Amino acid sequence: MADIINSENEGDLQAQIEEVEALSAIYGDEWCVIDEASRIFCIKISNDLEEQKLTACLQIILPPDYPSAAPPIYQINAAWLRGLERAKLANSLEDLYVEHIGESILYLWVEKIRDFLVEKSQSSKTVDQPGNVNMTAEEDVEDDEDLPDFRTLKLNTEDAHLFMDKANDEEVPPIKHGNPITDRRSTFQPHLAPVVTPRQVKMVLEKLYENKKIASATHNIYAYRIYCEDKHSFLQDCEDDGETAAGGRLLHLLQILDVRNVMVVVSRWYGGILLGPDRFKHINNCARNILVEEGYTASTDEATKSGAKTKRPKTKKTK
Repeated sequence: MADIINSENEGDLQAQIEEVEALSAIYGDEWCVIDEASRIFCIKISNDLEEQKLTACLQIILPPDYPSAAPPIYQINAAWLRGLERAKLANSLEDLYVEHIGESILYLWVEKIRDFLVEKSQSSKTVDQPGNVNMTAEEDVEDDEDLPDFRTLKLNTEDAHLFMDKANDEEVPPIKHGNPITDRRSTFQPHLAPVVTPRQVKMVLEKLYENKKIASATHNIYAYRIYCEDKHSFLQDCEDDGETAAGGRLLHLLQILDVRNVMVVVSRWYGGILLGPDRFKHINNCARNILVEEGYTASTDEATKSGAKTKRPKTKKTK
């Protein structure tokens, strides 16, 4: 068995080497090797238009069992890419992976992102310059503590079905809205929904964005954790929506509390006054409060040490 695994890994490594060589030849200076030993690369992608030029940076980590059994780990850096647009692009990359499981996928991903940039430019006459789209001036006082921000597609040939739209009759999970926190004219409000599939995550986001107030928020930061019983592992992800490192911090909170099958979104309406690190405190406090209110975790630190594996049923108090 060990010989078979080693043989597969050697085959994957050879496939990666050939793919990287091809991409380097195709994209030239746009292709960059960050750490060859760790298989970390990036590529700058643009829509090649003189007017309304858009760019994005795709950062990639190639795991040992890519492409035979695992997808690349990736992150798309583009300040103008937010909310539903980011989710739409991520879904299209996931669909491509599902269609080509076991094959080298990076070229298809790069060109899909390029097509997305072109469509974005053509569909809008005026596109905000990168860095000005719902980015507050607080980026200048960022202290992101080197939090990992790579988006991981926890897909393989067995759980690829999670991303296929075969549950057309699936209902939108119930969404709860928590109490807002206001500080120096900035307002933070949490939203929570139970989720057990990536499709439900998408449905919750779409439902939230139907609300004009939520859609107009400066940032809609979210994180979710879904426990896969058959794999005994988590499918999890997060989104900063322009508030750098906020999504990673929010996901880290969900991990510390050991909650599962839940999604938390925190909307922030920027009030024009810099909050510095306090903004992260408010985002996490909002999230913690609604998790406590909905019974996903206890209200004291001592009670959370054992972790809340699933949502606990509420017990009504008698007066």
